[in-house]
Amino acid sequence: MTRCCFLRVHSLFFWFWSLCHRMALALCLQALCSLGGWLSLYVSFCRLNKHRSYEWNCRLVTFTHGILSIGLSAYIGFIDGPWPFTHPGSPNTPLQVHVLCLTLGYFIFDLGWCIYFQSEGPLMLAHHTLSILGIIVALVLGESGTEVNAVLFGSEITNPLLQMRWFLRETGHYHSFTGDVVDFLFVALFTGVRIGVGACLLFCEMVSPTPKWFVKVGGVAMYVVSWCFMFSIWRFAWRKSIKKYHTWRSRWSEERQLRLNGHLKAH
Repeated sequence: MTRCCFLRVHSLFFWFWSLCHRMALALCLQALCSLGGWLSLYVSFCRLNKHRSYEWNCRLVTFTHGILSIGLSAYIGFIDGPWPFTHPGSPNTPLQVHVLCLTLGYFIFDLGWCIYFQSEGPLMLAHHTLSILGIIVALVLGESGTEVNAVLFGSEITNPLLQMRWFLRETGHYHSFTGDVVDFLFVALFTGVRIGVGACLLFCEMVSPTPKWFVKVGGVAMYVVSWCFMFSIWRFAWRKSIKKYHTWRSRWSEERQLRLNGHLKAH
């Protein structure tokens, strides 16, 4: 009888271990396929745009990922569910797992590219590293994909605008009305969504007893990184606003002087 129970427990444990092993293998395969897909897209852009720089083509990949991840994470958060503000720490859904694996492959690709070409500073590298660790933790735990997906949406919603700003600068169209609109939308969305809505999401994450403590620590770290970005963005916005104001004052003074000169000549 004891031997029979032992065999049953042993077979059950072996079945559970095999299931976990197959699940981990499936997640690794998804992430590797995603990495291969983003790398293939980058190589394709490099071959199609041979006259452009490597950074141009990498930013095309980044722009593509930004649009794709915004659409998928918005669908998960607003339609498929669960709602991240009320269900943090909930079990991952199959769609969340697919999106997280897709994004994990992209972040690994982009982090490797940034390190190889030394194109980004420590803050961006820290952001990518935290993103990779957060996604891996959510996939390994099988939970908290809800809030990680929400963070993905908040992080990527400004990404296409950031890439558009770079493309406008490279093509010589940045100092235009379009460039001003892109900058305004970028600052407004970053402040409102990533800082404002992000604070609400972090509060819900911290007060909920469901998420693991290290998931909460990761959320705090990501929010601190967002504030570091925010200080740089506000400094940029302030400098640009002052420059625009001085340009407007100078132009207004010149036009006023011309009107006065024309009035004097008429008399």
